[in-house]
Parts: sequence; C-alpha cells; structure tokens
Amino acid sequence: MKWRRTQSEHVDDLRGRGGMGRGMGVPLAAGGGLVGIIALLIAVLSGGGGGLGSMIDQLPGAVPEGSSSNEVANEAQSEEADFVEFLTEDTQAVWAAEFQRAGRQYQYARLNMFTGQVNTGCGPATSAVGPFYCPADAEVYIDLDFFRELSDRFGAPGDFAQAYVIAHEIGHHVQNLTGISDEVHQRQQAANSQAEANQWSVRLELQADCLAGVWAHSVYARGDLEPGDIEEGLAAAEAVGDDRIQEQAGMTVDPETWTHGSAAERQQWFDRGFESGDSSQCDTFS
Repeated sequence: MKWRRTQSEHVDDLRGRGGMGRGMGVPLAAGGGLVGIIALLIAVLSGGGGGLGSMIDQLPGAVPEGSSSNEVANEAQSEEADFVEFLTEDTQAVWAAEFQRAGRQYQYARLNMFTGQVNTGCGPATSAVGPFYCPADAEVYIDLDFFRELSDRFGAPGDFAQAYVIAHEIGHHVQNLTGISDEVHQRQQAANSQAEANQWSVRLELQADCLAGVWAHSVYARGDLEPGDIEEGLAAAEAVGDDRIQEQAGMTVDPETWTHGSAAERQQWFDRGFESGDSSQCDTFS
C-alpha cells in the first residue's frame, strides 16, 4: 500500500509509560432509541439518530501478556508506528467524508499504542486481549507486538494485514457513533441464551469487517493499492476467524461459542465492503 508519514493529533504513544492511559471508568451505555438495527447504519448516515455503545471488542489470538512491557520499540516498530499513525488519519478521513455527505459531523477516535498493559475508559487491559476499541472513551488500543503475532503465529504478514486490523477497529467507532453498538448490546442483554447473545456479537464484528472493506475500496479508488494488498487483508480476516482460532488451540470447532465469525464469513464481509465501497451493503443483521 502506498502511504506517507503523517503527523496525527489523534494518536497517543503510551509505550514505555508503565500502562498509563486515560482512566479506569466502567463503560456505560447511553441512548439507543427504537431504530431497527437492520437499517440503523443506513438511517444514521442519512440523518438518523445515534448513541454510545458499551461493548469492548477484541480480536482473538493476541500477544502473550507482558511480552514487550519492558522493551524499547525497535526500528521495525518505529516504522509500524508511523504506518499506524497514517492509518488512523486515513481511515477516519474516509468516514468523516461519508458523514459529511449525510449531513453529519464525524468525531475522530483516538488511537493509543501501548506495551504490556494500559488503563482505558473500559477498565484496565493487557496485550493479551489484542487490539480493541473502547466505546466508553471512543478510543482504540493496540500493542504493536500483535502485528508480529498476526504474521508469525497466524500466517498473515504484510502492511495491508495491519491496515485491516486498524480499519476494523475504526469500523467499531463508526458503529459506536451511529448507535449500532448500543443497539446490539441491548439485544444481547435481552437474549435468551449465551449462544444467541454471541450471534449478535458475530454480526457486529462482521459488519466492522465490511466497513474495513469499504475503506479498502477508497484506497483502491485513489490508486494506492499495490499488488497483493487485498490478499493480505483477506488473509488477516481468515486468520482471526473463530474456527481458525479454535482449531489452532486444539479445541472443538463450536459455532455457538463464536463471537467474531468464521474465517470464511470474515473474508466474505471484508470482500463485500471492498467490492461495493458502499456502507449500506454492510447489513449483517438481516
């Protein structure tokens, strides 16, 4: 992927600060309304309602806890940090333009790079949970060692695999701003079983994959994709499928326990977003 170094006012580098963050509050839900979840994204981007979600996301298969808490970022991580800074601005510029076309104002998320552990608006977290978005403070958190885990353990190397991760988390921010996260949380609370609640989580995650694909389409449209980029993104989506994670852990593949979707589903929805470039095609709820 063609990219340029970018100074971002929406990135905080917390690496080496002993887990300092932006608070340790308990995440609270706010708002939500009665808008049907199937059409919520389309409705909001056309001028509908919003709300604050209360679900914390985590990509499975993360870095072992404390693996880099006392290490200084090496040259490779410095390059990755610059890339993440670029992605934070680039992904959100796409959504800011999308919101503007719908007559709404986009509120930028902050992204925090940390090592080992960090305090967040959703409570304390460690590298073990992987990259995640906290709706309580509207911020993304990532230990860059996850990229090595993604490449070495899950066989998904490349800069666009990394881009997929960031675009997915920013997708959760879009869901937060539009009230979808809160709506899903309410549906989960009303679920009759854990398996039913998990299915709502899967739908939320697959939509974030689709929204990541919409951003990838914008990269293609401006001519900044390079050969193999989309394949890297699809490989990353496949690598973090719940069935792949369970297989790698020597567990029985059990769809009722999934919270993110299968490898095939994650690839399918990322590809759907990429091929259409249209967020209204990211309806994972019907």
